[in-house]
Amino acid sequence: MNTTTIPILDANQAEVARQMQICNACRYCEGFCAVFPAMTRRLEFGAADIGYLANLCHNCGACLHACQYAPPHEFKLNVPQAMARVRADTYAHYAWPAPLGALYRRNGLALALVTAAMLALFLALGSALAGGSLFTPVPGGNFYAVFGHNLLAWMFGIVFLAVLVALGVGAWRFWRVIEPAGSEPVPHAHALAEATGDALLLRYLDGGHGEGCNEESDRYTLWRRRFHHATFYGFLLCLAATAVGTLYHFVFGWHAPYAHTSLPVILGSVGGLGLIVGPIGLLWLNVQRPPEHGDAAQRPMDRVFALLLLLVSVSGMALLGARATGAMALLLAVHLGLVMALFLTLPYGKFAHSVYRCAALLKNAREKRRPNRLTLGGD
Repeated sequence: MNTTTIPILDANQAEVARQMQICNACRYCEGFCAVFPAMTRRLEFGAADIGYLANLCHNCGACLHACQYAPPHEFKLNVPQAMARVRADTYAHYAWPAPLGALYRRNGLALALVTAAMLALFLALGSALAGGSLFTPVPGGNFYAVFGHNLLAWMFGIVFLAVLVALGVGAWRFWRVIEPAGSEPVPHAHALAEATGDALLLRYLDGGHGEGCNEESDRYTLWRRRFHHATFYGFLLCLAATAVGTLYHFVFGWHAPYAHTSLPVILGSVGGLGLIVGPIGLLWLNVQRPPEHGDAAQRPMDRVFALLLLLVSVSGMALLGARATGAMALLLAVHLGLVMALFLTLPYGKFAHSVYRCAALLKNAREKRRPNRLTLGGD
């Protein structure tokens, strides 16, 4: 059992351990998702096990609605809620630098919006002081006439590198706890392929039966999975648009602005639509979802991430539509401020769950392939 990082169970971890002991005796939900088969491979639940299981949970709600021991039963089992509380602790515990994780958890919405507003104001004033006009049409709608390409490349390159480092450090620290050095090795390729497929398809957002999550009462719906897919793949398409634009600029010497029929604009537009539909849907489901589904205290964190994604996409689409008008420079400053605020907060907010969940899915895929799969807690 590895306890070098989290040596004792806190209250949230102890509650998950209590519920898992009861679930391990019942096993009615064993076929619902990856959590319960992973649970049955354990006789005890240490801090490392609990962090792993909590991030393996996709909060679909199926086990809560199927459980005979859920409230008002005296056992008061609510696995999605207990797991959600531990996941929030995970984000703060493994965040790097740690003070930023704690600050974001307390004031996520205010921090994100103030950061976006300050960055947008800074960019707008910088453009004005450099002699540019925020209300004069730019010939050809050229963004780089407002902010130079090299300036933007350096600014966002530094931010992107800092985000990758912060997420990488957090993921590595989490991985070394749930899969410590000395764990029995297994072939990496098959486990990695399975975990990648599970992550890309959001396999465990189907409730274990293919009908989806329980959003209210016992009604199943696949909308949560669909909105997650729209958000995730919209985000990837926008990154792809940026990557293709970078390739055009540095390899082929084709400089922006690009035509509306060009690959970067098409990828960005389709991705932008996904980042409008997905976040709106997730915000709507978040508002509608019963309080017993997950941790109500985390809803501001959930909403601020979806809201930032939505604002980034709406401002980007508005910028594309108005790039030949006098509003372009101001819209560009607002859009860039929102994008930078989004990236600066990625390692400390809701996005972090995707990193830790992928690590948990990889451990699950590896663990299933080990000859001796029963543990006494920890590893």
